[in-house]
Amino acid sequence: MLSRLVLTDFRNHADLQLSPARGFVVLTGHNGAGKTNVLEAVSLLAPGRGLRRASLSQMARSDGPGGFGVAATLIDGVEIATGTLATAPERRVVRVSGANASAGALAERLSVLWLTPAMDRLFVEPAGERRRFLDRLTLALHPGHAAETQRYDRAMRDRNRLLAEDAPEPAWLDALEAQMVRHGLALDAARRTSVAALEERLRDAPTLDFPRASIVLEGWSDDADAFAAALRQGRARDAAAGRALVGPHRVDLLVTHVDKQAPAALASTGEQKALLLGMVLAHAELVAERRGAAPVLLLDEVAAHLDPARRAALFARLSGRGQVWMTGTERALFDAAENAMHVAL
Repeated sequence: MLSRLVLTDFRNHADLQLSPARGFVVLTGHNGAGKTNVLEAVSLLAPGRGLRRASLSQMARSDGPGGFGVAATLIDGVEIATGTLATAPERRVVRVSGANASAGALAERLSVLWLTPAMDRLFVEPAGERRRFLDRLTLALHPGHAAETQRYDRAMRDRNRLLAEDAPEPAWLDALEAQMVRHGLALDAARRTSVAALEERLRDAPTLDFPRASIVLEGWSDDADAFAAALRQGRARDAAAGRALVGPHRVDLLVTHVDKQAPAALASTGEQKALLLGMVLAHAELVAERRGAAPVLLLDEVAAHLDPARRAALFARLSGRGQVWMTGTERALFDAAENAMHVAL
């Protein structure tokens, strides 16, 4: 967890310094005060584009000198930081203990999970949104997952570009497809292991707090030989389509409301929110068990959507489970969160 957080020219924060406590960290303030911006900054201390998936240049303070910085000290004293320079607004810089590092190195130091209002429609969005959600869950359990995903995506993009040429070189296609097979099977295995572990955790989760979800990965599954053959035989088809039509980039995470035995996409808006929250909580508990340290959990405006009884159940379930950052417009929403650190923005 974080013991110190410093934002420099990030969004609306010119210079913000916080010393978050263990347990609940509650950020309150009026709309536009920058509460979600703080959560977004914390989310950048993990690989990826953060909880808003915004471009890096959008994160720099609009009236600032250009570039931004997010720095944190972890509870074990390790310092991590990320940001951009004014001269390269879309190039991310990462440092661990003062030394330059890759974004993937952050996953070795810190697990960060989040739930935002924008994710409320996850079950009815296109499959790509659920894959991104799944990859975030997988990364928390398998820190190397980000690198495998990036290498697979890069090989697939290079293959797509090569197939668009009039006479692509077969040897280059063979090499790129071999990379897709190697990295694709690795990322698929990590996803499936994570889904199986989370499904088991969901079966054992408390039933009174939130509706129970069941999850399964569908859409693609192959061994190395079959995947390689499908890519080789599908070159003409993929060239016509402008994209690879087989592979782990085609899977979908299917979620079922167990009590109603119905797809989560058909549940009410309130039920979908509760199903998603239950999944995130179960996954946070799984990460804490598997990695020996609870993830940093970011819950944006979550209390406003819950009735008092369910809010109390949420806080009780999260109590003592690492560092949990929450936002809201009213401090009273968090009265049931024991020993919370309150920060007014």
